[in-house]
Amino acid sequence: MKTWKRTTAAAAVALMASAALAACGDAPDEDNNASEKSDFLPCILSDAGGFDDKSFNQLSYEGVQDAAEELGSEYKEFESKNENDYAPALENFVAQGCDAIVTVGFALSAATVESAKANPDIEYILIDDAADNDFDGTKDAENIKPILYDTAQAAFLAGYAAADYTKTGVVGTYGGQPFPTVTIFMDGFKQGVEYYAKEKGKKVELFGWEGNDKGVFTGGFDANEKATNAAKQILDQNADVILPVGGPIYQGAITAIKDSGKDVAIVGVDADFFETDPTTQDLVFTSILKNMKISTTEAVVAAGNDEFDPEAYVGTLENDGVGIAPFHNFESKISPTLAAELDEVKKGIIDGSIPVESYLNK
Repeated sequence: MKTWKRTTAAAAVALMASAALAACGDAPDEDNNASEKSDFLPCILSDAGGFDDKSFNQLSYEGVQDAAEELGSEYKEFESKNENDYAPALENFVAQGCDAIVTVGFALSAATVESAKANPDIEYILIDDAADNDFDGTKDAENIKPILYDTAQAAFLAGYAAADYTKTGVVGTYGGQPFPTVTIFMDGFKQGVEYYAKEKGKKVELFGWEGNDKGVFTGGFDANEKATNAAKQILDQNADVILPVGGPIYQGAITAIKDSGKDVAIVGVDADFFETDPTTQDLVFTSILKNMKISTTEAVVAAGNDEFDPEAYVGTLENDGVGIAPFHNFESKISPTLAAELDEVKKGIIDGSIPVESYLNK
């Protein structure tokens, strides 16, 4: 296991204080299961969504916490407020002697690559991005492990289910910005809706996403008026199932639904909204899951055990890296045959008889 000198810690702390970038968070102490304390230091940097986004930042953060507990180590964290925080926070992680640095989200890709190139002895784990900023098909630094998710596969199942459930014959989606890790959900959802309509001979319309970056977007990932207005656009088309893609922007859908007084269900992303945000329990139909907590834990533990594997991980239905959540309060409202149909569709996606396109397999 790596051993890092901590002689720069005091200077690093002072630097971070002056920059208002105080990384915090110590891992569990004597209560952990490890027989002795490890000097391995994992660190995690959120994007602007923060660790309480009920979504991918939170899941990745919990993954680092679990890894630190398993390893018997401390950990450091920093919650970004905006993109200007990324590079300075990474510099301070390096100064503090972080052995592995987890960065969450595609927005941190460029800063992560820059830091990784400057610090080849540190192991980086980049969540939800391939670290290929020059788009040449290969990652830009050898000491980065990309963790990716083919969420189009799971979104296909959610689209199929939404098409089966809708009473109005209209479902909708909107996103934060048209980045591949956002539109991959919308692509899969669209394909699932279209597959259902074709197989069942039922007309189901999808509003909010045509493909090729043509759709409804808020322009960011904040739970603000733009998110609410985007959701209202979908509801104005008579949609009764809505998929918001982009961290906290789902809160705009909740506001729009409550304001409308309509009976509309939402589809969550990344985490099971029913579990992470109890305010959604009467509205959430299902959620499209990325098992980010587990994959983050595994990557950090491997690094802590000197078994870091820089090859990209891609979560799929086959390896349980992606999936859909239970229907929870909607179980009594769905078709009695839907669960069995979804099992068959899932099998078809896994064996390739039902192709699902995404930016990861084009």
